[in-house]
Amino acid sequence: MRGIVPKPWTTIPAPTFGPCCALGSASRWCRFLSRVATAGLTYVMYVILSRLMGVAEYGYFAFGLSLATILAIGANFGQQTAILRYWPEEMVAGRPDKALAALRSGGAITLIASVVVALALVGISAAATVTDPKPVWHLYAAAVLILPLAFAEYWSSALRAQGSVWTGLSPRDLVWRLALPLLVVGLYYAGVTLSGAAALLLTAAVLALSLGLQYVLAGVRHYEIAAGTADLRAYWTEHGKASRSFFLGTVLDSAALNVDIIFVGLLVAPAAAGVYFNAFRTAGLLTLFMFAITLVVAPMVAQHYHAGEMRKAQAITALCAWAGFLFSLVVFAGFLLFGDQVMSLFGGSHQEGTLLLIILSVGLLFDAATGPSRIVMMMTGHERAYVRIFGAVMLVGMIVQIPVIMAYGAIGAAIVNTLARIGAQLAIAWYSRHTIGLDTTLLGAFRVNRMPDRVA
Repeated sequence: MRGIVPKPWTTIPAPTFGPCCALGSASRWCRFLSRVATAGLTYVMYVILSRLMGVAEYGYFAFGLSLATILAIGANFGQQTAILRYWPEEMVAGRPDKALAALRSGGAITLIASVVVALALVGISAAATVTDPKPVWHLYAAAVLILPLAFAEYWSSALRAQGSVWTGLSPRDLVWRLALPLLVVGLYYAGVTLSGAAALLLTAAVLALSLGLQYVLAGVRHYEIAAGTADLRAYWTEHGKASRSFFLGTVLDSAALNVDIIFVGLLVAPAAAGVYFNAFRTAGLLTLFMFAITLVVAPMVAQHYHAGEMRKAQAITALCAWAGFLFSLVVFAGFLLFGDQVMSLFGGSHQEGTLLLIILSVGLLFDAATGPSRIVMMMTGHERAYVRIFGAVMLVGMIVQIPVIMAYGAIGAAIVNTLARIGAQLAIAWYSRHTIGLDTTLLGAFRVNRMPDRVA
């Protein structure tokens, strides 16, 4: 590649994963394992809610949560990704003031956009009742959930960018996901069965309290997460174009995980949305390890890449790819053998849920095999290319899903989702290899020792 020159290494062991030794400290792995444990709490939370709420009300909850998640990611306007890139980039360049300005401006954008989006959802839901008397209370509750979800996402990224995975994840992920199911169980045994709307409001309240705890902990540990508008205009002038690409990329990612549930809820039934939600979230366990480790290494990828340390960046991505894929392969085998038993945890009829689980898992297994391709593109300044490639494939898939769901129901949605995911992941992995110079797939491990550094 043009501009690449070999760095004079005195010894080159084979294979070399020395750059990843930063992942080996006890404290970093404790934080990593806490993130993995969080996914377990999340799964338990969904199992408890599904069993105690009833099929229809849980379907409304799943629909509202999926809608609120997409809208909250949109309200972040890409700032949760932007700060992971700009904080280490500015700090490496010796511009801490600009790093702080980026963090505070991103928080201000998140706050303003969340309020606007929430009010828009309330207005649209109220207007819909004029022509269609279907229940909308779960939509009002979803609007309440948007602001805490958006700040949870942004603060987590802001703290991780500063090197604090524990403070960034534990209050939101551990406290919220532990407290919510305990409260639901307590209310159930007190004779209170939550409706879908009530469960969403309770979710918003517990998450808001967890964010309050996170804000206090961040202050005690001297991390920055407060929003500010002082440098907002200058920040937007400099990074507005990139933020729009980050926005499209993160919304597409969220839509790929949630829009199926919304389509199934609208075109089939709320109960079917609940079954699909459970199957998709269960299938998502395949990429648990990959997701958890990318939370830790995303700032490292940005730092090494922008410093021209391509060999270190390749070693990190190769480690992520293999660790994530091996974990996913074991989980996939478990689903093939015990899929019925896994889906029966949610109660009710689970025959269709098991088939949905297997179909969706195939796509996510391919996702794991292509490694951290998304985070590599986002952290290396290729976010617009990511939006074009991933967005085009997934958008076509979403359009195709509508008639397919109407004809074949939730099974059709799962098949289209899997095919679109495979195509999109292969495309962005190919781009990362041939344009960025980092092979994010399983094959990337064989390039580590041959990877030259780039002149910064």
